[in-house]
Amino acid sequence: MSRFLDTKFAALEAYVPGEQPRDKKYIKLNTNESPFPPCAAVIEAMNGAAAADLRLYSDPTSVGVKRAIADFYGVAPEYVFVSNGSDESLNFLFMAFCENGAAYADITYGFYQVFADLYQKKTTVVPLEDDFTLDPAKLKATTETLFIANPNAPTGICFTPDVIESLVTANPERLIVVDEAYIDFGGESVVPLTQKYDNLAVVQTFSKSRQLAGARLGFTIANPAIIEGLEKIKYSTNPYNVNRLTQLCGALSMQDRAYFDKTRTAIIENRAYTVTELKKRGFTMTDSMTNFIFAKSDKISGKAYYDGLRERGVLVRYFGKARISDYVRITIGSREEMEALVAATDDILAKAGE
Repeated sequence: MSRFLDTKFAALEAYVPGEQPRDKKYIKLNTNESPFPPCAAVIEAMNGAAAADLRLYSDPTSVGVKRAIADFYGVAPEYVFVSNGSDESLNFLFMAFCENGAAYADITYGFYQVFADLYQKKTTVVPLEDDFTLDPAKLKATTETLFIANPNAPTGICFTPDVIESLVTANPERLIVVDEAYIDFGGESVVPLTQKYDNLAVVQTFSKSRQLAGARLGFTIANPAIIEGLEKIKYSTNPYNVNRLTQLCGALSMQDRAYFDKTRTAIIENRAYTVTELKKRGFTMTDSMTNFIFAKSDKISGKAYYDGLRERGVLVRYFGKARISDYVRITIGSREEMEALVAATDDILAKAGE
């Protein structure tokens, strides 16, 4: 590490993305990407003249995609902030809205801990229950800005809107941030609650259900006063945070509701297939409302299952943390990819039983 690095960052443990190996062709079920291409309008736009305008700066207001998001969710555009992936929204929220600290679960999206450490925020970490659920009473007992991944990652378990509303109303003087990266695969969004409460911010992404992980686009819906604060941070760091092509892709993707429904329905169906097949083979898993499942087997350790799948060209995510070391997180891909996962599982279990 460079001797010029600020000493307060020396012990920072950075977020570790899912592996992206290049040694051979893999079925990638480790980073929760969509198995489907973007909608036809996005592909057509990328093959057209839009690239010629890359010589120009992007629109710092992101007005086109902002309006498309607002139209989809039935809110005014001033309730929308557009970011370079949802991680940028979360980054800004930790940076600017956690003066009194941050609270989050012990097993959840790993970036929360990284952002808290990066900005040296006081934290309260709320342990999940033994069944990986979150106790709302324990969340209400916290006083810091509360970050809730809903559905949670990597467990996939989801709160209903009435539970979120009870958290929002329990302490109107603190901000609740609901990270809905996976909400489109079975949960119910709490975006409507942002019209009632000024202490709720909902963060979403185009990476999962809108097939734009590589474009890096996210957004926050919240009271205009919160959006104004996020915009201030953006204009103080990177006014052109979302490039021209990504803004165009986002607007077109948001407008194609039929493709959105078709692809997320396919993921839900493929998830049901995979859950059924793995249960037949003795696996247990949480009740996931996401585009992944969180599974374990009593016949093989989580690490051995991960290694066995990798050897057979199938990548899944293994975290290796104490409470979840028996589990792997499996992204839901196409039906063919999930059939390949099941076939590889059969081979692994057969060899484990020899």
